[in-house]
Amino acid sequence: MAASNASRNTSELAGKLQQRAPQQGGNAPAPSPAATIGAYLEKMKGQIAEAMPKHMSIERLSRIALTTIRTNPLLLQCTIPSLMAAVMQSAQLGLEPGLLGHCYLIPFRNNKTNEYEVQFIIGYKGMIDLARRSGNIQSIASHVTYENDFVELVYGLEEDLKHIPWFLRKDQKFDAGGQITGAYMVAKFKDGGHYIEFLPIQDIEAHRKRSKAANNGPWVTDYAEMCKKTAVRAGWKWLPISVEVAEAVNKDEIVRSDIKQLTEDTPINLGPDDYNVQPETEGTPADGQQQEELDLS
Repeated sequence: MAASNASRNTSELAGKLQQRAPQQGGNAPAPSPAATIGAYLEKMKGQIAEAMPKHMSIERLSRIALTTIRTNPLLLQCTIPSLMAAVMQSAQLGLEPGLLGHCYLIPFRNNKTNEYEVQFIIGYKGMIDLARRSGNIQSIASHVTYENDFVELVYGLEEDLKHIPWFLRKDQKFDAGGQITGAYMVAKFKDGGHYIEFLPIQDIEAHRKRSKAANNGPWVTDYAEMCKKTAVRAGWKWLPISVEVAEAVNKDEIVRSDIKQLTEDTPINLGPDDYNVQPETEGTPADGQQQEELDLS
């Protein structure tokens, strides 16, 4: 029942398109969700391409986005505006959704509307890529720390961080690293400066619990990577990056609705092959990517 209610938005949009379907005995079947989403992506290519940096290809992004959506049943049930907004945000940042870990499209159920929507989440690799593009950073890296690591952080005029992983320690021997105790980012600037951001696991967990994707998506499948991303995100305001990138990253982990009018005003034309078709899948979702029905506000 929840899945049926959650797909109401896509169903209503599909219903508006039935009159354009080929008539078969006077009864036109509804287009599949995959066909409807694919049609919107095709019609919005121009707007999406305008937002993309030069190094990206609109054809490649459209193909990757549609494959990502098709391989997750709950993404097929998400509202068209939230889906298109997430793809648009991916384009604006020049990040590809999917297995590379640059960014993620995470479905969740909005209890207020009883519909599925998409939360756009930048991954650790995406954050590092964005920072390096600024041209002002010589090097940037992030690591997680484990309870059996040696970690020494000193603030002050002689700020310094020393981290020896458990498997490289010479003073003691360990069979495993133990639990994650935190994560940090170290960035060196081309002008000679640097910045260190360290987050204890308590702060990382507090951030995770505020996310609509706290119990699914990359927080489940790539926990260590998300810990590192959170450390980079915490120190983001101290990095020498452009205002445009900084503002775009501020929209990380939110659901945008500012594209709703654009999707409603975009005319869609579907051909005979788009009707009465089962949602396409290109492979199966990666381990842990099959989303359960979320009950989040």
